[in-house]
Amino acid sequence: MKVIYFDAVGTLFGVRGSVGQMYQLVCQEFGVVLDASRIDRCFMASFRDAPPMAFPGCAPESIPALEYEWWFNLALETFTRSGDYDKFGDFDQFFRRLYEFFATAQPWEVYPDVPVSLAKFRSMGYKLGIISNFDSRLLPVLDALDLASYFDAVIFSSIVGAAKPDRAIFDYALERLAISAPEALHVGDSYKEDYAGAIGAGLAAFWLQRPAHSLADILPCG
Repeated sequence: MKVIYFDAVGTLFGVRGSVGQMYQLVCQEFGVVLDASRIDRCFMASFRDAPPMAFPGCAPESIPALEYEWWFNLALETFTRSGDYDKFGDFDQFFRRLYEFFATAQPWEVYPDVPVSLAKFRSMGYKLGIISNFDSRLLPVLDALDLASYFDAVIFSSIVGAAKPDRAIFDYALERLAISAPEALHVGDSYKEDYAGAIGAGLAAFWLQRPAHSLADILPCG
């Protein structure tokens, strides 16, 4: 084994508190009061119904606008389901602020085991990468969370044109670091997207189920 790939959200870092609480924090800037638990439920339902964060065949320069539109539609559906949409005087302005907010460190928290484990894996000689169904904001988020320097490659679905569990994104990640599937391990918190997806693409896989697991639990796989 030469490379360990990781999922990002839910594996390396997570939302601080909850999505609803972070949405509520931004809404307060616009004088809008929300029920954070209701927003959580509506967000998860809307997220499950949304298409994959992937834009096959699109020119790279068009991807940022497509990412923005994808998240705008998800937010619109979330606040429509929750019954809060009409509370906003200018939903477009609110969403611009929300989108920028999630590109910063403020709504995220790094799991305590992550920095020491990543440093350990690098000291053991492994290359490290990320395979995520996120968008291009992942890059500034990793920088803001002081995680970027650990990784040799950061692959996200919006630019690849395929989202986990599609094997195309795993094949792309292997190609980026010039390795074969048996030389790689993928670690993630989703059974379908991370574990089953990686196994289907020929990689070894570890299904990370927090809080029962931490990154330290994959060390024996080395």
